[in-house]
Amino acid sequence: MNIIEIKDLTKSYGKARGINNITLDVKKGEIFGFIGPNGAGKSTLIRTLLNLIFPNNGSATIFGLDIVKDSTKIKENIGYLPGEVNFYGKMNVKEFLLFSESFYNENYIKRIKYLSDKLDLDLKRKIEDLSLGNLKKVAIVQALLHEPKLLILDEPTSGLDPLIQQRFFELLLEEKAKGATIFFSSHVLGEVQKICDRVGIIKEGKLIKIEDIKNINRGKIKYVHLEFNGSVPKMTIKGIKNKEVLDNTVKFMYSGDIEELLKQVSKYKLNDIKIEEPSLEEIFMHYYS
Repeated sequence: MNIIEIKDLTKSYGKARGINNITLDVKKGEIFGFIGPNGAGKSTLIRTLLNLIFPNNGSATIFGLDIVKDSTKIKENIGYLPGEVNFYGKMNVKEFLLFSESFYNENYIKRIKYLSDKLDLDLKRKIEDLSLGNLKKVAIVQALLHEPKLLILDEPTSGLDPLIQQRFFELLLEEKAKGATIFFSSHVLGEVQKICDRVGIIKEGKLIKIEDIKNINRGKIKYVHLEFNGSVPKMTIKGIKNKEVLDNTVKFMYSGDIEELLKQVSKYKLNDIKIEEPSLEEIFMHYYS
C-alpha cells in the first residue's frame, strides 16, 4: 500500500528552479530518503505535497486523498518538520507545546514529557531564548506529539548535536515500529544511509534515481583505485567518471563493463588494483558529476 503517490508533479517559478515532472511513491511503514543539495527542489516538493504552494501540473495523493482538494483532512494525520522553524517567542516551551496539543482531540501531556526528556529539551525556557538546536527540538516534539501516520521531515537534523541526532533517529525508528511512514529530506548522506529504506535522488528539480538503500551500493557503479609501475597512462575507457590522478595512482568511479576495464589495464604494469563498492556519498557525486 502506498501512503504517498506522486505523478508528473511540477512546480515552476519561472527562471528559478522548482520541481519538474516528479513521479514517485512512498510505501506504508517505510522511511523514504529524499536527497539532493540545497536548492535541488526538496523543500519545493514537500511544500507542494502539504498544499502550502500549488502545483502547475501533475497530481499527488496522500492516504489516497488529493493533496489540493483534501488538504485539511490529510493534515490531521501528518506531522511536519520544516527546514526553518519560527514559533511564538513570548511563550515558554511547555506553553507552546500545550497550545499545539490543543488542536487535537486527545491528551498528549505524557507524550510531550517523554519526547522532551528524550531530546533533553527544557520545557520551562522561553522560545525566544532558545538556540537553533533547541528550536529544532521543539519542532521535533511538535511534529511527533500526536503520533501521526505520516511524518514529513525537511532537513530535520540541522542544528542538532550528534547525541541528539542519534536519539532523534531512535524516535523515528520507534514511530516506524508503530506503523508510521516517514518522508525524510536531507543533504546529509550519512544519516540517509543509516536510517532509510529507500532513497530518491533529486538533481536540479528532476528525480534521477530511486533505489533500495540495501541495493544502492550493489549496482554497476564501482570505485576503482589503480597504482601503476610508472606514470599514469592515457586510457580511453567508457564509463569512467570523477577521475583523480596523483603521481602514479588514479582513482575513479566506473559504470562500464568490468571485463573491459581489466582488459585495458592489463596492458600496463600495475603495483596495485582495488575495485570496491562505493559509499552512498560517492554514488551521489557520480549522479551529480
